[in-house]
Amino acid sequence: MNKWHFFERRTRVFRCVVLNGMAALGAAALAIGLVAGSASAGSLLDKIKKGEPIRIGYSNDAPWAYSGSNNEPLGISNTIMLAVLKKMGAGKVEPVSAEWGALIPGLQAGRFDIIADAMGVLPARCRNVLFTDLIATLRDALVVPKGNPKGLHSYADIRDKGATFVTGVGFVDLATAKKVGIPEDKILQVTDYTEIVQAVKVGRADAGGSEYLTLKKAIANDDRLELANPYTPAWHISPAFAFPLDEQAAVDAFNSAMKAYIGSDEMLASVSTYGYDKSILPGGEKTADLCKD
Repeated sequence: MNKWHFFERRTRVFRCVVLNGMAALGAAALAIGLVAGSASAGSLLDKIKKGEPIRIGYSNDAPWAYSGSNNEPLGISNTIMLAVLKKMGAGKVEPVSAEWGALIPGLQAGRFDIIADAMGVLPARCRNVLFTDLIATLRDALVVPKGNPKGLHSYADIRDKGATFVTGVGFVDLATAKKVGIPEDKILQVTDYTEIVQAVKVGRADAGGSEYLTLKKAIANDDRLELANPYTPAWHISPAFAFPLDEQAAVDAFNSAMKAYIGSDEMLASVSTYGYDKSILPGGEKTADLCKD
């Protein structure tokens, strides 16, 4: 984001049989091309050894992962990713920005080599990607208008007071809202964090839910919004980086290089500017356990 299921847009139905045939042939050609491209690409470790650029994919969700004015990868998870890749010997990195819901499909299609965003480890995702060791522990927050006029301090408050809730498509907050019992007609789904904040700001929603640091960053310079306080967190999640299913050797090498880095003075100093501190470090959970249904 449960967190961050992926939604596919339905394509329009072609009315003409000829067009259907052409579409099928085109899809088959595309599939063949993808397979051929994948087969010739070589493993990630081979690319590092040859000095080839490593493509990292992430969505625009500051302070975790986003692009700077020169398209340089910035944010907590990007900073960690770049440091570990450097320790592995990677000299070149190419950033690829994508919407959150397009990250796993993009990895599977070969648009990038690694998902550098902080992606929560969930069983459904573990069937589609290989996760590294954990890089943090995240919790949610609730953005509301200044003064919290409706007194919203939990998902239960949103439900019981008939408030309108906004969150991102595929975010864990969406599944949480439905599980708590907030009616479908009271849930607004948008693309990203910027739109969550905007929806609350202009009154389309009474509260918006997402990850704490991201929402805190998004409203830092806006005196019309605040984070609900006190607030009862609805979830916590442990994120990691994601690799293709056939890159187990690369995951093992990455974990080995990252082991001494996570939690080190070097690492904490490099991400402190984004609000990451010792309280956000991974706890005792393990990726393998989180992947179990």
